[in-house]
Amino acid sequence: MHLLCLALITWNFDGGSLGRVEKVADNHWRAHLAGESDQDARNRQANWYYFQVDSPANQPVTIDLVSLPGEYNYKPNRGAVTADTPPVISYDNKTWTHIESFEYDAAEPRMRLKIIPKTKRFWIAHVPPYTNRHLAALRKWAGNSLKEEVIGQTVDKRPIPLWTIGDGPKTAWLFFRQHSWETGSSWVGEGLVRFLIAKGGAGMTWKIFPMCDPDGVARGGVRFNKFGFDLNRNWDTNGVEKMPEITAQRAAIKAWLNTGRKIDFVFSLHNTETSEYLEGPPENGGAGKFTALAERLFTLLETETSFAPTRKLFYSESSTTAGLPGRMTVSQGLYKEFGLPAFIMEQRISTQPKYGRKPLIADRLRFGAELAVTIHKAVTP
Repeated sequence: MHLLCLALITWNFDGGSLGRVEKVADNHWRAHLAGESDQDARNRQANWYYFQVDSPANQPVTIDLVSLPGEYNYKPNRGAVTADTPPVISYDNKTWTHIESFEYDAAEPRMRLKIIPKTKRFWIAHVPPYTNRHLAALRKWAGNSLKEEVIGQTVDKRPIPLWTIGDGPKTAWLFFRQHSWETGSSWVGEGLVRFLIAKGGAGMTWKIFPMCDPDGVARGGVRFNKFGFDLNRNWDTNGVEKMPEITAQRAAIKAWLNTGRKIDFVFSLHNTETSEYLEGPPENGGAGKFTALAERLFTLLETETSFAPTRKLFYSESSTTAGLPGRMTVSQGLYKEFGLPAFIMEQRISTQPKYGRKPLIADRLRFGAELAVTIHKAVTP
């Protein structure tokens, strides 16, 4: 007997994202990823999707994820959605597991999901979502255990928070969620904040940007602000109106230094599909004053945490795109302007060899605590 399956796919909620949806059959849909491009209509990325499906329970549904190809650093690619990066599914919008039944067609390319839902409503996302609501819940939980400053506003007038935990002699500045799709960054940040509050700051002063791009997170963006500026790739370009996020963060760091206080460590955490690495500041290819710190940090991460690097420690160039102005990362920009020991770390979303599986929320939270301990050891040997 044929059972009619009419699914309803929606994404008009906090952090939701999808392009148009086409019906192929009663139980088969083509879902186009919205993607996002920069201020020059280049570098399209389709790294994020997050949508809700209402469909009869226990009846099969097929969803094809399409419009995957994009461009990264002015070079075309086949997209972030591959056989290595299957989506996650949730039946309560809280607990997430990876979808096991899928087919990846590299020719189109296309990711085909074959689902027999346990309940009549479920959610699908690229990786487990972390929205502004999650951050608000963390802030409420923290209470007076941290100090919060609002250092500016985003393009859409959302507050840009700066949190302070502890008051030790060494100071670390941390950036989380510069790219809105990279939700693992926020989960790690939450794990770190919870650990530091439990430890009373662990003997250091921690200055934390917990959500660098709240606008992008709210609209289900990928890696650019409303005007197409990359909040990790445009640190040598000034523009208060079109880049208020970078402007506010740079100003907060400058104000701190102008009072004569020191910054001992800067760290920005990101996610990639299959790579995992640590990138040091652009100081003579590893022959500079921060080399010992970088090597100590890398060794501690590799031996005492779940960090599983796909390449050796390296030191960045002076720009991400040779010959193009305005393409410095946060570490490149802060090193050039203030001479700071600024690092970028990438964590993979694909299978992590130390886990033997793909990371999920509990893994990111646990790494947050590991990261706090590791930074403390690296900065205070």
